[in-house]
Amino acid sequence: MTKQEKYNLAKWAISHALENGAQQVSVSISNSRSSSVEVREEKIDKLEQAIQSNLSIQLFVDKKYSSHSTNRLKKEELAGFIEEAIAGTRYLSEDEFRTLPDPELYYKGNGQDLKTLDTGFDTYDPQRKIDLAFQAEKEVRGKDERIISVSASYYDGMNERVMVTSNGFEGDMANSYYGLHAQVSVKGGDARPEASWSENAIFYEKLKKAGIGQKALDRALKKIGQEKVESGKMDMIVENRMISRLFGPLISALNGSAIQQKNSFLVDRLGEKVFSEKLTVTDDPFIIFGRGSRLFDGEGLATKKRLVFESGVVRNYYIDTYYGKKLNMEPTGGSNTNLVFKTGGKDLDGLVSTVEKGILVTGFNGGNCNGSTGDFSYGIEGFFIEKGQLKQPVSEMNITGNMKELWSNIGEIGNDVNENSSWLTPSVLFSGVDFSGA
Repeated sequence: MTKQEKYNLAKWAISHALENGAQQVSVSISNSRSSSVEVREEKIDKLEQAIQSNLSIQLFVDKKYSSHSTNRLKKEELAGFIEEAIAGTRYLSEDEFRTLPDPELYYKGNGQDLKTLDTGFDTYDPQRKIDLAFQAEKEVRGKDERIISVSASYYDGMNERVMVTSNGFEGDMANSYYGLHAQVSVKGGDARPEASWSENAIFYEKLKKAGIGQKALDRALKKIGQEKVESGKMDMIVENRMISRLFGPLISALNGSAIQQKNSFLVDRLGEKVFSEKLTVTDDPFIIFGRGSRLFDGEGLATKKRLVFESGVVRNYYIDTYYGKKLNMEPTGGSNTNLVFKTGGKDLDGLVSTVEKGILVTGFNGGNCNGSTGDFSYGIEGFFIEKGQLKQPVSEMNITGNMKELWSNIGEIGNDVNENSSWLTPSVLFSGVDFSGA
């Protein structure tokens, strides 16, 4: 189905819903293609390919709301589907806050090309993709007698979406992704430490295709000899690829639903300094080649570059139309795009060199954070640091504390940004974290 055919079908679905009693309607039609191959012991262990098409429709009927989806895209089948959905919606309770967005807030078109789609997606040789997975495995196999198992995988996907609303929005977006992953387990006394490494990219040609298996092996071997160290308060550095585990609760606490339901430790803190002045994060939807880049959100609202935290001050919540009405606040968009940290002047090695006694966290093993209070407890693994040097791999230790206190005690933010995610996170040094172990 071409883009224009999707637009035509979406507009027809809206007209049919309005003719059958809906007052407002939003329709999205999407299609996706994906493939993956996993290899193990020099053989293909799993090979998958998927092609999907879907229509989603949001119905606003007599102050009642419902959302439905189907993969049946023929008009004769959709007609009955929509009519039944409208009939079912009438049985729901009224919700005066459920409406489409104010049309003035919609994306109006003519935005710049954010380069989120590799237009050559369908042209790349499938055999080459399989070869890349075998190549990642080959980098490791037979390289060390302590290796127990190696697996590697290649994956890619492409998504396209057209969206139309009954009050004037029309827009489309598309994105692609490619990735390589390797996982290695090794012998280490009674333990069997394992580690993985991944690389991904929006464009096939930009995907790092070498070194993935070797990186996973190196990380696994460094874990041999893991032990607990003595409990106490110490400095903590969290590696750039892992910091999202501790930053995620801050973003969740900014969500409109959490704010409205008083299930956030950042309720009523807008405009207040809550964290360290070293924490400045910007939500930037317009980064070229950005994994989270987009011109409009899931409702059609035009995206804007916004400060999330500025020198520790909470500057924005993530508010969609529904919770904006409930909270009597202007919608800002219900989800994040690219999160960009203001970085410091040191890479990971530079941060480690400043620590007299502490732990470099390279992984988390379970745990959780209470969204209402910010209290957390996580299992961690990594390396004990003494006098600026990595001394001993550690595991089976826990960190406990409160998110507001943790992010108020930033010692330094690194400059080693992880570019494999829409969250462009650097490594972060925290002071005075409670560790429990031996």
